Amino acid sequence: MKVRPPADRHRPSAAKHFAIVGAGIAGITAARTLVQAGHRVTVFERNSGAGGRMASEVTQFGRFDSGAQYFTIRDDRFALALQTVHPLCKPWSANLIRVLDAHGRVAEAALPSREPHWVAQPGMDALVARWAQPLGDEVVTDTEVTAIEPDALNPARWQLRTAGAGDTSHVYSDFDSVLVTVPAGLARTLLANSRVPEALGKKIEHVRIAPCWTLMIAFPQANQPTMSHLGPQWNAARSNHHRVAWLARESSKPGRDPIERWTLQASPAWSQEHIRDDAQRVEAKLLRAFSEITGILATPSYAQARCWPEAQTLVPAGESHYWDAKSQIGLAGDWCTGHRVEDGFLSGLSLALDVI
Repeated sequence: MKVRPPADRHRPSAAKHFAIVGAGIAGITAARTLVQAGHRVTVFERNSGAGGRMASEVTQFGRFDSGAQYFTIRDDRFALALQTVHPLCKPWSANLIRVLDAHGRVAEAALPSREPHWVAQPGMDALVARWAQPLGDEVVTDTEVTAIEPDALNPARWQLRTAGAGDTSHVYSDFDSVLVTVPAGLARTLLANSRVPEALGKKIEHVRIAPCWTLMIAFPQANQPTMSHLGPQWNAARSNHHRVAWLARESSKPGRDPIERWTLQASPAWSQEHIRDDAQRVEAKLLRAFSEITGILATPSYAQARCWPEAQTLVPAGESHYWDAKSQIGLAGDWCTGHRVEDGFLSGLSLALDVI
């Protein structure tokens, strides 16, 4: 008599093929979780690499974290996942964040919270990129999903219409399920352009996310032997200036280049007011605010502004994720519960576990 080997309890009885729209931390976390459970995933990302707002800009003067500046660890599941990439992430001394008044004066020496603030090395994008590595070619970059439709050959499954570089288009088909992990505004637009249940889009109608203008500047002259110091002694600050909400000395972060570099993030209200301004005008206004706050009057050798259309969640979804088992479509992202890096991780994880 033949004896069957014991069943692998980690492998599903029927492996499925999932399409995941968005390669930020929520999408990559969901993808990793599903692959570990024995499923196949294909991740679609409109940008050139994984990371989402955990982004780094590489310049001749060093890297800038243009999106998320750091992350904190409050959930054991996130802490456990980070152990898989040790020692990629390091604590940053920004746990001594200053709080500034509207004139740039220190109002508080440090925030009340003493929890460690962490950064990935050599840039914030390194964490998601490392987690995405095992997925290999199943992460399809420079490809924007424009519509989700029933598969033309098998209406019980799904296909995705996409747009790429040079006005190229393609249809990817034969998916059992589609998980959408892009920002809420993009998710609403995608669902509205798709042949999916209308109720999915209505679930996130109330979500509101503010934009954020970011300015990156470099002062290589500050690293000359004749100059011992440029600007304030602190490395990070929350500001009550009407234009600027956050400032960070990028060169103070672990594993970064030594050239003095700063990142400014404008306030949600100011960013919304100037959402349609061109980058040069925003750059000039934020440079003026930077001088007012820090007292640094020198002209930077490098200055670049970029806008994140959806950055800080003002009204979250209120659920960790959404999963419609009937249609086999799910939604996840940091905007489900907040805007922290850990929020994105937990949303992607909870969606994948619900699916499994």
